[in-house]
Amino acid sequence: MFAYIKQFKFFFIVLLLVSGIIISIIYSILKVEKPLPIYQPNRVDASLVDSTIHHKKKYHTIADFKLINQNGDTITQDTYKDKIYVADFFFTTCQTICPVMTDQMSRIQSEIINDDEVLLLSHSVTPEIDSVAQLKRYAIEKGVNDNKWNLVTGDRKQIYDLARKSYLVVKDDGMGEYGMVHTENFALIDKDKQIRGLYNGISPTSVDSLIHDIKRLKKEYQ
Repeated sequence: MFAYIKQFKFFFIVLLLVSGIIISIIYSILKVEKPLPIYQPNRVDASLVDSTIHHKKKYHTIADFKLINQNGDTITQDTYKDKIYVADFFFTTCQTICPVMTDQMSRIQSEIINDDEVLLLSHSVTPEIDSVAQLKRYAIEKGVNDNKWNLVTGDRKQIYDLARKSYLVVKDDGMGEYGMVHTENFALIDKDKQIRGLYNGISPTSVDSLIHDIKRLKKEYQ
């Protein structure tokens, strides 16, 4: 028996190697990344979601909006039509997490600077302070590219509703009159106005994941 195996030793070695190659090829073919999830209000931290929609299990999309950017231009959903974009909420006088978030947004801007398919959108949670002129000063200071990144201000109620009823990323301050406690969350939005990812905007590792997920999301439209 051993003599028989020894006689065909070379054959078995080759067979083992070929089998390993075939298995590796099959694994590579089958190893296809799953599509990113579609986030629904009922699956997001309740503190970030308006109570009127927290029960919602499907068909959630970003509502239409009309805001003003750092150049005084009107920004609407049409500005982002057929685009993938990253959204967040901030304010220019913030001295805590906002500068870090802005730095991380700048990283994303650098990554997508030549990508016509991807944009950025930052909403002020203190629109009464963040005038167009204030946003422009901030944009210049932070190196915002006007073709890639809109910093927007507008009606407080609209921004509040967008934060808590659309993007699902901001806490209510509990003081009434549409008060917001902004968070570090970034939201990845697809071309169908759906949330496809939520990330920690002050964590470089989380933003690395966001940048990777932008590439994954783009593949869904190829």
